[in-house]
Amino acid sequence: MSNKRFITYLVLIMTPWILSCRGPVKEENKDNVLASPASQASPGQQYNIDTSESVVTWKGGMLMGTNSHTGYVYISKGALMIQNGQLTGGTAEIDMNTIEDENHGRDNGLIKHLKDPDFFDVKWFPVSRIEITKAEPGNGEDTKVTGNLTIKGITQVVTFPARVEVKDGIAKANSKLVIDRTQWGVRYKSGKFFDLLADQTMADSIEFHINIVAKNK
Repeated sequence: MSNKRFITYLVLIMTPWILSCRGPVKEENKDNVLASPASQASPGQQYNIDTSESVVTWKGGMLMGTNSHTGYVYISKGALMIQNGQLTGGTAEIDMNTIEDENHGRDNGLIKHLKDPDFFDVKWFPVSRIEITKAEPGNGEDTKVTGNLTIKGITQVVTFPARVEVKDGIAKANSKLVIDRTQWGVRYKSGKFFDLLADQTMADSIEFHINIVAKNK
C-alpha cells in the first residue's frame, strides 16, 4: 500500500473515534446559554443591591407530616434595572456558604448536610445565581418575573411573581419562588428517584422568599 493510501485509510479510521471522544453536550452547559448578561441588557437605571439589607429565606421538609426546616442564605452582589418605576431586569448572586438555619446557626449537622453533595455541594458550587430576563405586569400590583436560575451549575428557566416598590432612589422587591429541587440535581430522598422511602421521603419543593433592597447610587 502506498504512503498516500495508508494516510488516507488512517484518517478515515481515526476520525469517527476522535469525534466520539467528544461525548454529548452536558445538559447544564446547554441550559447555561439560555441567556447571558451581554445578550440580555435591560433598559433603565441600575440599582445596586444592598447586601446588608437583603436576604433569601428558604423552606424545605418531608413530604408527609409537618416536619420542615427554614433558614436563610445571603446575596453577595447584584443589581436591579428600573425604568419609570418598573422592574426591567437584574441579576443576583447568592453565596451558598452563608446558608443558615432559622436561628442563624451555620455550624451544625443540618447546615453541614445541606452543603454536602447530597444537597447543594457547596464546595464545588459556592455560588448560585438568578438573572432576570423578562419582567411584565402580573396580577394586581405584582410583576411577573422570568429568569434563569443557576444552582449546582445547572440553569433552568423560572417564573414567579414579585412585588416591587421604587421610592426616593430605593427599590424594594419581595417575591416567593417555589422550585422542584430535582431539576437542579438535588435528589436526596426524592420519591421520584428512590423507592421504599415511606415516611422518610422528602418533598421535592423548596420555597425561597426573596427580599431585596437596592439603591440607585
